[in-house]
Amino acid sequence: MAQANHWTVYLLRCVNDSLYCGITNNLAQRIKQHNGELKGGAKYTRANGPCALVYQESADDRSSASKREYEIKNMSRSEKMTLYDANVANE
Repeated sequence: MAQANHWTVYLLRCVNDSLYCGITNNLAQRIKQHNGELKGGAKYTRANGPCALVYQESADDRSSASKREYEIKNMSRSEKMTLYDANVANE
């Protein structure tokens, strides 16, 4: 069971090469929802899936996760890809 106080900001890469940003307190379940394996998820990702997780970062609470999601959504695609590239380099 997910902890209600553990939030994650995530970035998905869809099959059409678009990027989708969201927040959740249960990342594994949310990805399954986005890919249509479970009920729920964004209509956009279900239509443009399957989607793969390309970036994630932890947040202290829902409020800080929402603020970070807003920041990422306002980034250019190249700025978002920099997050993705940094994530790949750290693996």
